[in-house]
Amino acid sequence: MKTILDTILEDVRREVSEAKKTTPLSEIQARLSDAPPARDFVASLSSSFGLIAEIKERSPSVGPMRSENVRDAAAAYAASPIVRAVSVLTNQTHFGMDIHRLGQIRKQVPHPVLRKDFFVDEYQVYEARAFGADAILLMANVLDAATMHRLHQLALELGMEALFEIHTTQEIAALPAGSRVVGINSRKFKTNSGFVAAGQSSATDFSLDLGVFDLVSQLPSSAIRVAESGISPQNLPAVASNFQSALVGTSLLRDERGIHACLHDFEVARPS
Repeated sequence: MKTILDTILEDVRREVSEAKKTTPLSEIQARLSDAPPARDFVASLSSSFGLIAEIKERSPSVGPMRSENVRDAAAAYAASPIVRAVSVLTNQTHFGMDIHRLGQIRKQVPHPVLRKDFFVDEYQVYEARAFGADAILLMANVLDAATMHRLHQLALELGMEALFEIHTTQEIAALPAGSRVVGINSRKFKTNSGFVAAGQSSATDFSLDLGVFDLVSQLPSSAIRVAESGISPQNLPAVASNFQSALVGTSLLRDERGIHACLHDFEVARPS
């Protein structure tokens, strides 16, 4: 059965193919010398518990974000004492933003910027650094172990770090030795249930399985542990007892009170 992940990956490969035609790899590589120096993703996450705060226009799980929250996100994250890094979705088809938005946001925030996308090709890694990314997301449910290792090595050579994303014990076993930042994503991508149809919206995210966070005890002891998806001010204290960071997007970007109010709730909920 075709899953939402299969659909996304088909579209990602099409987008990468089109990008290569528009801007060949040689041109992307030529831009690397003009990229801003990489910010230290690991050091930023190591300082104290905080958020990797996300910016995206929409999500396949719930639909559109609040446009005013998206508009205010970069400035809010730049000023917030709880934000340690900023995640920028660069998948145009399913999340509404591209690599050019990452370059713009990178200029607005002092934090390291994570390019969050479905990486399948070295082109995307070079592109990430050329546009100013400081780290990339590598998903163990998308990549085989050899490809994940190869893309990680390329990221390191370019001065970036990687956030490895896992969902299962088997994916933990496939992580490269020395993985420094590992996230557990509670979103169930290998299914078709829990995701809204195109143009629709949901008040509740039905694609989550927070029980997967129990895998935290199996993560490499030396790695920075990141909880991804389904994090709210209400469950943040429990998450913070087992993780060193949380990647948060939808809670911030859909709050009807505005992103500043929601960030304040996270700041109050953070354990001292």
